[in-house]
Amino acid sequence: MNTSVINSILPLNHTSSDSGLPPWYELDVCKEVPGGFVFYYLVKVFNLVVGFPANIIAMWQMAKKKSDSSTSDIFIFNLAISDAYFCLMTPIDLVNRLLLSDKHIWYFQRFAYGIKDTTPLFLTCICLDRYMAVVHPIVFTGIRDNKIRVAVIMLVWGLMLAYALTKSIAGADSAVNVFTGLILTAFIIMVFCNFSIIWILRKSVMGKEKMHPMKKKAFRTVVITLAIIVFNYLPPVALFPFTAYYSFVEFKCQISITVYSIMDLSSSIEPLLYMSKMKRPPCLANLPCSCCQSPSEESHDVST
Repeated sequence: MNTSVINSILPLNHTSSDSGLPPWYELDVCKEVPGGFVFYYLVKVFNLVVGFPANIIAMWQMAKKKSDSSTSDIFIFNLAISDAYFCLMTPIDLVNRLLLSDKHIWYFQRFAYGIKDTTPLFLTCICLDRYMAVVHPIVFTGIRDNKIRVAVIMLVWGLMLAYALTKSIAGADSAVNVFTGLILTAFIIMVFCNFSIIWILRKSVMGKEKMHPMKKKAFRTVVITLAIIVFNYLPPVALFPFTAYYSFVEFKCQISITVYSIMDLSSSIEPLLYMSKMKRPPCLANLPCSCCQSPSEESHDVST
């Protein structure tokens, strides 16, 4: 249930030129309210121009890291792979939506949206990894072996590919209920983990005048991450259960397309957040930047 849900109500050979409308309207009924689709296309271009290179750079930075790497980096690396793929599909998506409307290309588009739908699984793994490191450090010490994380990643990729193939072949409607359950469950887990981490970090400094610099950096990281999770995934959780109360035009032309676009923005926001905490290249070393820091300065267990 991503922007490709809209495809399920469009003929496969539909083009906006059939009705003489500009290509960004997508649906004839959206003629009077095109803002959602305009925002959608702007997000697509932003993800291609900013998100794709940002994910490539994030993967390159993680590949260079050795002793400074976090236990969560393996999940972040795989998240960057899926987001880079989704951003790279933008030209195909735009050309087919605006010009071709080729039914065969729709399969590839729905597959890409299926992959994007399930990326919250990697975010959930990251949040759970941080949660165990901060809230249950003794247990975490016994599960630091990356073999466990590799097994989890293989399971996640299996679920993602199965979901994406189902969505691609059977259509967007076949995955609506699965996506709704997935996004709701993932959102609850991520919020719980991050609030628990914040509570533990705050509790550890109660009665003290100042928070330890390492804990302060970890606290800031978790707060920022929680804000991004809420920004990207609260809208579908809050709005989709009330679909029956919206008119067709309100939901298809305004609410759903805007919500999906905000979710798609995570493909750019996530790698940018990761890079903001990485060591800057030498050419930028003398520039002031309060959000930039060396990975060696971060708390190892809770860094992103």
